[in-house]
Amino acid sequence: MTKVSNIDPMASRDSSHGVAPLFVRRWSPRAMSGEPIADSELSRLLEAARWSPSAYNDQPWRIVYAKRDTPEWDALYAGLVEFNQIWTKNAAALLVFVSKQTMTSKEGPNETASFDTGAAWMSLALQASMMDLVAHGMAGFDRDKIAKAIGLPKDHRIEAMAAVGKPGDIGVLPERMQKGETPSGRNAIQQVAFRGAFPA
Repeated sequence: MTKVSNIDPMASRDSSHGVAPLFVRRWSPRAMSGEPIADSELSRLLEAARWSPSAYNDQPWRIVYAKRDTPEWDALYAGLVEFNQIWTKNAAALLVFVSKQTMTSKEGPNETASFDTGAAWMSLALQASMMDLVAHGMAGFDRDKIAKAIGLPKDHRIEAMAAVGKPGDIGVLPERMQKGETPSGRNAIQQVAFRGAFPA
């Protein structure tokens, strides 16, 4: 059976403008082995997120995490939709990405909190890829359940969740998911970037 770590995204993806391979190699498989990750590995991922850029250096991202087989895991796992529970049961950790919607450095709302928290996720995802770990972001969860589970403060917003783990065999997934275990492509630059204004 194919292990996702043996799949080379560079073989099926075309980088048209010579970006560093780091960006092209990162992808989001679901197949994980069920092996735990060390606290030091998790800390390295969180450290990568810590160095993300933010407006006024306000650093609005907050990450609530739980490793599998710990008391905190069950509440986060229970908040996932059934589809995501099927494959995250083999994850080593679940993470909740939260943005603080008010400024810490000064009074007022933080208009770029979600943007900056997304940068923290990307930093963590790239670090995971460099460590040959799986990092898969998710939108499929019950926000109310997760908010209660993590004690979400009033001025904070849940942005997304993610599962992290060691790569596993595609065969651990149900057959309907196995077909999707391949690096996806991307839209052409001309479809997402426009000089001066959106096309008329």
